[in-house]
Amino acid sequence: MRRIALAFAATVSVVVLLFSYRTSTGPAPAAANRPLGGNLAPPAAGPSTSGAPGPSASASPSAAGGDGTFTGAAADTDYGPVQVRITVSGGRITDAQAVQYPQESGRDVRINSTAVPELNQEVLQAQSARIDAVSGATYTSQGYQQSLQSALDAARR
Repeated sequence: MRRIALAFAATVSVVVLLFSYRTSTGPAPAAANRPLGGNLAPPAAGPSTSGAPGPSASASPSAAGGDGTFTGAAADTDYGPVQVRITVSGGRITDAQAVQYPQESGRDVRINSTAVPELNQEVLQAQSARIDAVSGATYTSQGYQQSLQSALDAARR
């Protein structure tokens, strides 16, 4: 009887420890304070040489060189295009918004109404396109990352 009680107590302890273990952590505090990096310059105005639509950028240059609002190219996903607009100030991303994302069905609206704000917040924390995908919104997350990278590339030109 004593062995059963000890085995039961040990099993309960291990299960409690397993469920309390944190499997993921947030970004390191140093990464959150890191500037966007590089000398950000607004993109050069002029026609694109390729036939494919590129990122559009509306920027108001300042002393920082890359400050402004930059819109990434729309990324096609299985459920529709995703497009991201970022605002850069002082070399840091100060705002990120998905300006286009799937909203065709009730399911799209339900998924993206929580996923998009979470992705927007991730960008502000990560200050890069290296953000975690939102569970249940894999396609939107991938499209968001592609468009975000396009906007960041436009900001760095």
